[in-house]
Amino acid sequence: MWEQHIIQTERGNFEYFHKGTGEPMCVTHLYSEFNERGNTFALPFTEHYSVFLVNLRGCGKSDMAEQDADYSMEAAVADLEAIREALGFDKWAFAGHSTGGMLALKYAIMAERSLTKIVAGGLCASSDYMYHPGSIYCRENPNNKRILEIMRLLDSPDTPIEERRALGKEWFLMSIYNENQYDQIVSKPNSGKVVSARLNYFSYVELKDYDLRPALPNVTLPAFIYSGLHDAQCPHVFSKEAADLMPNATMTTFEWSNHNPFGEEEEKFKEFVIKTCSS
Repeated sequence: MWEQHIIQTERGNFEYFHKGTGEPMCVTHLYSEFNERGNTFALPFTEHYSVFLVNLRGCGKSDMAEQDADYSMEAAVADLEAIREALGFDKWAFAGHSTGGMLALKYAIMAERSLTKIVAGGLCASSDYMYHPGSIYCRENPNNKRILEIMRLLDSPDTPIEERRALGKEWFLMSIYNENQYDQIVSKPNSGKVVSARLNYFSYVELKDYDLRPALPNVTLPAFIYSGLHDAQCPHVFSKEAADLMPNATMTTFEWSNHNPFGEEEEKFKEFVIKTCSS
């Protein structure tokens, strides 16, 4: 299990879970809530880093938002910077997957001097993935109508817990390359419950103007970008686009993965993590 902590900062109190030793690394997701079970994306990094798995504002026992804008990426970076300073680190690494990876790009743009590196994948540097037919979030994708229904039901407080679990499984199955791996992947200790208020802010407020591409060529820190070749949420082309825009980025492709290469190609992902330790 991961060690739970509450830290006081100049921007409020935040919950985080710690595991591992070595160079400090922050891990979080834009709209997920973690607990002592940790997270399957964060876990491989604990073999080489001292990992701080952070609950952002409105998640877990972290302070609640005072206004909707507290859910923005910009506010998240400011909160993470307050946490870093309270922990006493001059710099730390940051790793994020999916919208956590998008947050990594934003963090690098806003506070590059506070970071040693970023590790980010399954991402897009703009809202363009919403219009790519290979993404389940695009209207032209055959799974789009169902994914919107799943999101609506998960957002409703009237949806029973058993139905929520079934919906979550259905969403997840759309995001793995080999459905036969499902039981193996979900058998690992994990947390990351969707926090609807944060997801809704991203989906209905921030996403419409989300485009980090003009700023990425100015990000010079080491950036380890990765993607599953068959990613059905943020298609592979978008992670590659982000990597191509940053002068010191590398791109790693997982040939037999959809959106979750850390679970779908577990051993290869561990090898990828080791490569990030050299910078």
